[in-house]
Amino acid sequence: LISMKERAIQFATEAHGDQARKYCGSPYITHPIAVAKIVESVEHTEEMVVAAILHDVVEDTPVTIDEIETEFGPVVAELVHFLTDVSVLADGNRAHRKQLDCEHNAKGPAGAQTIKVADLIHNSSDIVVQDPKFWKTYKIEKLNTLNMLDKADPVLKERAMRQIMGSK
Repeated sequence: LISMKERAIQFATEAHGDQARKYCGSPYITHPIAVAKIVESVEHTEEMVVAAILHDVVEDTPVTIDEIETEFGPVVAELVHFLTDVSVLADGNRAHRKQLDCEHNAKGPAGAQTIKVADLIHNSSDIVVQDPKFWKTYKIEKLNTLNMLDKADPVLKERAMRQIMGSK
């Protein structure tokens, strides 16, 4: 019998297919697995770890929240829902779209907010090194997001703040 976490890794690997990480070109699944490991470093539930693995599936693939709920249950589906960007290009410029997404994240439960912080930590570690020019924009967006995630795990939030503030 395979665990829910192992099922999620299989599901996300299949869903992301041949997608690759932007800067390093590694298989995309390496990112959600890294985010799940960060989540596992603080107080967490099995559903949080599974949602961390699935956090980009709805946003980046044809998979729907309903499919996530059928496969992994309503708790995981709710977490993934609050981790999925709601903005679309028609919503306006990047700053406005990111604000909409940030407000959506901030409505989520503590588990979703904790996963979002873990996602920021992992993404920031790539962007600060690989794209210092974009980092200036990304850093401001991430500070705004962190400031709105009032229910996130405080240890991860502090780690994310130190990471952002310690970077050029």
